[in-house]
Amino acid sequence: QVQLVESGGGLVQAGGSLRLSCAASGRTFTTYVMGWFRQAPGKEREFVAAIRWSDEKTSYADSVKGRFTISRDNAKNTVYLQMNSLKPEDTAVYYCAADPSSMFGGIPPIPDRYVYWGQGTQVTVSS
Repeated sequence: QVQLVESGGGLVQAGGSLRLSCAASGRTFTTYVMGWFRQAPGKEREFVAAIRWSDEKTSYADSVKGRFTISRDNAKNTVYLQMNSLKPEDTAVYYCAADPSSMFGGIPPIPDRYVYWGQGTQVTVSS
C-alpha cells in the first residue's frame, strides 16, 4: 500500500507558476513509476507527466512539454510538478498517482497500471 498526498494548488494568473508536491508513504515505492494527471470539469482525466523513480526517466504530455517539469526528491519521498507559463486551459484538479507494476518499464506511461491515487489539488489559472 502507498499513500499519496498532494499540495501546492491554488489560483494564479496566466503566465504565472505553481509547484505541486506529492508526499508518498507506506510500501517501498522506489521501484515505482510516479505520475501526475489532471481532470477539468466535464472532461476526461488526462495524463500530464510521469517519472520513473529508479532512474528519473520522464515522460510528458505534448500540451505541457517545455512548460512543466516533473522531479523527485529521495530524501523527502516527494514528487514535484513545477508548472511554468500557465494557461487558462491548465485549470483542473491535479492528481498524483503511482504505478507499482512497471518496475523499470512504464515509460511511456501505461495508464491502467496507476492504482494508487492522491485526493487531488485544485489549480485555477485566470486570464
